[in-house]
Amino acid sequence: MLQNIGVPGLILILVIALVIFGPSKLPEIGRAFGRTLTEFKNSTRDLVSGDSEEQKAKEVKN
Repeated sequence: MLQNIGVPGLILILVIALVIFGPSKLPEIGRAFGRTLTEFKNSTRDLVSGDSEEQKAKEVKN
């Protein structure tokens, strides 16, 4: 998704965010976005590893 935006697109998004939220809110929004992204990655990793563990358990039973 971000691969198609490019540097000019990211700069435009940052400028629009700066105008809408103001400079005092941007660090807070960035931290919240980072935490959300980290939680999403961890959840995805847990789901994938959980599926792998279930498959291994099924193979051991057979």
